[in-house]
Amino acid sequence: MSQFPKWIVDEVRRSKAGLRGSAAAGTAAELAALSLHTVCDEARCPNKGRCFARGEATFLILGDICTRRCGFCAVKKAAPLPPDGGEPRRIAGLAGKWGLKYVVFTSPTRDDLPDGGAAHFAETNRLLKELSPGIKTEPLIPDFQGDIKALETVLGSDPDVLGHNLEMVSRLYAGARAGADYQRSLRVIANSKKLRPDILTKSGIMLGLGEKPEELDKALGDLAAHGCDLLTLGQYLSPSTEHRPVEKYYTEEEFAYWEKKARAAGFKAVLSGPLVRSSFKAGSLYAEALPLTDE
Repeated sequence: MSQFPKWIVDEVRRSKAGLRGSAAAGTAAELAALSLHTVCDEARCPNKGRCFARGEATFLILGDICTRRCGFCAVKKAAPLPPDGGEPRRIAGLAGKWGLKYVVFTSPTRDDLPDGGAAHFAETNRLLKELSPGIKTEPLIPDFQGDIKALETVLGSDPDVLGHNLEMVSRLYAGARAGADYQRSLRVIANSKKLRPDILTKSGIMLGLGEKPEELDKALGDLAAHGCDLLTLGQYLSPSTEHRPVEKYYTEEEFAYWEKKARAAGFKAVLSGPLVRSSFKAGSLYAEALPLTDE
């Protein structure tokens, strides 16, 4: 499917308009000066203009090169560089300068590292909280190849939300998520909840990769059954003709339907929409779930 629906073109244009302002230029300049990467850039996020104009970004730690070759992702695939030991402090310092109250940070998958980058995640989280008391943090982690100790390392830094994306329904993993495993990703969520029930868990699914309604319904049920608290649902947009094509563009009504289904499945908070991404309105989603967490 090659033709973009008009509503997607219009939304992306509105977001890109934000990049033409001085505020967005300032955000980009500060990131560049500190040699910091963002998902906004590397994953070609359609919301980049809005976020940069507000002085916000989703930080990408551990470089901009992934060791896996997922067919849907725009992040570069090659031999990655060693971790930058000064990166966590630079991120924490910039978050403090920007006055951020809620920070999402993630990484490419780093299967080349013994702990998958877990210690780097933990140090970033620790410094964010040390330099900005009261800040809320949401590390969005890879699966660490199922390593429990790596997961414990991240949870030990006391994030407010632990994110790990399921990304798609089980049947599509073989062709689109090289090196990943559906059940292993579910176990990341379940193990996080088992180890630290006080920390909210979060996941995300992209729609439009060719999933069937019954498969998506099962994926929602699987996540809820494994202890996932927060969920995002967004439209998959192919980064290029070399990536996996879009099989279906969902309408606003369909996103509303699946949000209703997800809430009925037991999630504490759900955000569902065409341009929703893992970090989109993350602070608001967290705040929505808090009253239910204490029940």
